Amino acid sequence: MYRYKMIQAPPTIAVTKESNSSSVAADYLESVVNKNATDGWEFYRVDLIGVSEEPGCLAGLGGQKATNQQYFVVTFRKPRDAHMAQ
Repeated sequence: MYRYKMIQAPPTIAVTKESNSSSVAADYLESVVNKNATDGWEFYRVDLIGVSEEPGCLAGLGGQKATNQQYFVVTFRKPRDAHMAQ
């Protein structure tokens, strides 16, 4: 059995002109994975999660439709302690 931890990745990663934008996503993921690995979390996978956001009451009355957003979620896992599994 495992415990799981999810971290939402930012939808966009800002870069400066001086940075190497070709590897910025990989660099971000590497830093997140290494940071969590020091706490004993094992990288498990990255998922794309779709979320439908309904408009508020007034916006809905005005005809505004639901908007769809997609987010990347990084999943880590670590084995449960034997005494916690029971």
